[in-house]
Amino acid sequence: MATPREIKKRINSVKNTRKITKTMEMVSTAKAKKASNKVNAAKPYAMLTNELVESLAGLADKVHSPYLRKPKSIRKVAILVVTANRGLCGGFNSNLLRMTRARWEEYKSQGIEVELHAAGKKAISFFKFSKIPLESSYTNLDDKAGAKEAIQIANYFMNRFANETVDSVEIISTHYLSASSQRPEVYTVLPIQVLESSNSGTALDILYEPDPVTILESLLPMVIKTAFTRLLLESVASEHIARRVAMKSATDAAGEMIKLLTRGYNRVRQAKITQEISEIVSGAEAIS
Repeated sequence: MATPREIKKRINSVKNTRKITKTMEMVSTAKAKKASNKVNAAKPYAMLTNELVESLAGLADKVHSPYLRKPKSIRKVAILVVTANRGLCGGFNSNLLRMTRARWEEYKSQGIEVELHAAGKKAISFFKFSKIPLESSYTNLDDKAGAKEAIQIANYFMNRFANETVDSVEIISTHYLSASSQRPEVYTVLPIQVLESSNSGTALDILYEPDPVTILESLLPMVIKTAFTRLLLESVASEHIARRVAMKSATDAAGEMIKLLTRGYNRVRQAKITQEISEIVSGAEAIS
């Protein structure tokens, strides 16, 4: 049985750990709020851009854009998985990597070549450990990352698709639904899926300057870059929320452990006092 001193030392150690996890929880809460505001601020622009593209969907067959290319058969797919640079965020990274591995094996079973791209140190370390080669990797997608970094990555994949190096581009990241709901998803960025909206027929009543075809051709690259920006911002926000939840669970667990250790410490201390009293009584009786 552990001595009271050993239990006391362990209680102090758990208390120090709880201070750290509580501080990390508070920091993650502040960062999650800031990142969520960025996501919400980017949504109106993305929605308006998509609405404008949908209103011109009927002209898609007249537009000569490499981003609308639909190959007869998929020969090669590029998959970008977006994870965190750090851990301590629960199953955030593991869920994404598990989904990426399953997606990779699915394409391999169909005879489709897959090239993997990793954003985040956790994904890079995972594929390095698994001895799976990466076509490219990125570690600059942190809290300060935004449209600039996303557009640079988007241009890289847009060029590969336009040059017919790959036939499809997918992003596996955590989709931000709300502050209380996030889930990993596979999002096909290229080729662009132009869906005709229910009110697209009203486009005939709108005067476009310049012509609608030119507008649609210039909008398509913007749609792709906006998609990359939105997905990366959502990933950062989801990471901080996952870390906040994980740190709160760790703080609560530390609190419960302190209660159990304190109870055990009191029990051992009481037993020691009882033993000392018994020894004193026994000694007094022996003397008398």
